[in-house]
Amino acid sequence: MQKILPAGPATARNLAGVATEIIRSLRGGGQWLPPAASGVAVLVDGLGAIQLRAHQAHARRLAQAMPRKHVAQTVFPSTTAAALASFLTGEHPGRHGLVGYRTLDPARDVLTNQLNGYERDGLDPAAWQRSETVFERAAAEGVAGYAVGAASYRSTGLTAALMRGAEYVAEDDIDQRVRVACALAAQQEGAFVYCYIPELDQAGHRHGVDSDEWRGVLETIDRATAPALEPPRGVGTVVTADHGMIDVPRSRHVLLAEGDPRLDGVRHLGGEPRMLHVYAEPGEDVGALAERWRSLCERTADVSTRAEAIADGLFGEEIAAHVEGRIGDVLVAARGIWAFYDDRLADKGAQRMIGQHGSITPEETTVPLIRRGAYAG
Repeated sequence: MQKILPAGPATARNLAGVATEIIRSLRGGGQWLPPAASGVAVLVDGLGAIQLRAHQAHARRLAQAMPRKHVAQTVFPSTTAAALASFLTGEHPGRHGLVGYRTLDPARDVLTNQLNGYERDGLDPAAWQRSETVFERAAAEGVAGYAVGAASYRSTGLTAALMRGAEYVAEDDIDQRVRVACALAAQQEGAFVYCYIPELDQAGHRHGVDSDEWRGVLETIDRATAPALEPPRGVGTVVTADHGMIDVPRSRHVLLAEGDPRLDGVRHLGGEPRMLHVYAEPGEDVGALAERWRSLCERTADVSTRAEAIADGLFGEEIAAHVEGRIGDVLVAARGIWAFYDDRLADKGAQRMIGQHGSITPEETTVPLIRRGAYAG
């Protein structure tokens, strides 16, 4: 049986616990971070640990600051919405509810985008993402929280869903973004500062990891993160990521067209190219649907039913009642460098993306967990 198996060793640190651990360190020490006067988390979207090592000539500071043990595992699926939500709530997707890129809103029977669907698809950020954020938790304990990011993200629904309780500080320049984050931590003892850098992920989707454009952005980020690697005295810093990325050539596109038996009995096809959420028509035999996908994707994907995925803990140990219906009846995780596309859609934009993520390969799931300043060691 080609089930989707949890990625990474069970003992590996998980991205979901990192921000929570930083806040613990501000109260005198956490479970694996020592005490710090203030804490900074720099999250570089799309920077997998394996990609960083492979491109260390373009990121000498970051690569040298990341010994072998300074890595973590991201959540399942390895996609931005799920991983950022886990980082900023301290919960796994089964609790916070952002279980993929495009997922079903069971109440309305429509697919919704978990990054920009708050505005476009009519999602209420507070009702859709109900978990307490790390900023809200920190504020209740007297810890000031700041989120430093691009101005365009200040008022988005995703920011409202994940950064409740933080003071948002807008800064479009990458170098200045990191400097501001470190300055806030130095100026206000006891603060938790989150700094988000999405530019590498954007370059990867458009040009691929194996591109001059991606390497150029990596060089910019390597220079920009210098203040976080040598922070002010007493400040602890963590440089991490939400997921890694692989390049998918067009020869590895699986195009799902009208008449494909894998689409028989399928009401909605959600998720993303590397990790599909397949939603069955009412009354459809989900077991038979899963077996059909397994038999037709023998070399290209692993397949689990929703029940199997929940039992195997893919979305965390607990699934909230309001979240379960958002998970696909069948889940399809691409192997190797394959990706699946709904070719019935008029918009072929997704097929032009080169860099992809969402599945369970080490390239997608292993991220840096660089610890510097008060957290070094």
